[in-house]
Amino acid sequence: MNQHFTASVDTTDPTHGRPDPSRDVVRLLELKRRFGATAALDGVSLTVRKGEILGIIGRSGAGKSTLIRCLNGLERPDSGEVFIEGREISRLGERDLQPLRRRIGMIFQHFNLLSAKTVEDNVALPLKIEGRPKAERLARAAELLDLVGLSEKAKAYPASLSGGQKQRVGIARALAARPALLLSDEATSALDPETTRSILALLKDINRQLGLTILLITHEMEVIRSIADRVAVIDAGRIVEEGPVWSVFADPRSDITRSLLGAIRPQLPAELAARLAPAAGAETILRVDVAGEAARGPLLSDLAAIVPGPFRLVHGGIDHIQEQPVGTLFLSVPGSDARHLAEVITFLKSRQARVEVLGHVANPV
Repeated sequence: MNQHFTASVDTTDPTHGRPDPSRDVVRLLELKRRFGATAALDGVSLTVRKGEILGIIGRSGAGKSTLIRCLNGLERPDSGEVFIEGREISRLGERDLQPLRRRIGMIFQHFNLLSAKTVEDNVALPLKIEGRPKAERLARAAELLDLVGLSEKAKAYPASLSGGQKQRVGIARALAARPALLLSDEATSALDPETTRSILALLKDINRQLGLTILLITHEMEVIRSIADRVAVIDAGRIVEEGPVWSVFADPRSDITRSLLGAIRPQLPAELAARLAPAAGAETILRVDVAGEAARGPLLSDLAAIVPGPFRLVHGGIDHIQEQPVGTLFLSVPGSDARHLAEVITFLKSRQARVEVLGHVANPV
């Protein structure tokens, strides 16, 4: 991958691509949009900071598509404000919107390439629309195809490309006009897992090389986990949870977030979960979630040393998200001693762990 492309970074930016909370590329204030009786957006406020990757996740119908259309000016909100690089765009006419749209690159789930044009012509298309000279367009296309690893496909047509290659072309095209913001609308949903990983790695690399701000719209938590710095969860047109990815994954506060995380967060083995009952039994099963400093220390060793009495680790472990340890442990504690159980829970909470009693089993696990 050709590193000379980093010269495209705006050198007038004193942050040199690093996130700077004082400079928001996107700022949404109380955005509302209704379609008949349905509130697609119901008071959304959100910022995307320069140089960061923000993931917006939600189920189908949560408001993700309407939000992204308001961001690129294809949809006008009923009320609220949309700022792109400090300029409010929601009430601009089409002529004034055109130069602002060039500051926003867009990659799509189904690639949206023109089948009758070569790969290099697809990449150069935004510059042709701008009226740039042909030599400049082709030079820029060559530079971008080098960046995404497809230089040898410049003269090929989209029909001859794999899904991952088509998406790389789509990314190159989105970068042609040197945008300040890249919008990714379910860009990996049509790809297999291996290709998805390669595309996400490419986006992360572009973010690091160019300091490019990226907003990801997705319904896949694994996409958020892989590359996002922050995540905002949208449900029924509202942002219900927002924060650093590792923090939200470690301690999801809303039901929808917990549901979306269900497929990738550790769960109690099905055989053991089937034995759980609400009534007291031989053993009580606890779910213990820890993150950050609490997950770095010898939690279970300290528990054994400070709280006399038996307990067992039956499942779980420590993972790392954004270089932060995030752990989920399932502990079995004898159910015959309520005082001992209370002491175990109190100790764990004193170490900033989130503790949930999942239930009881009649016979030892």
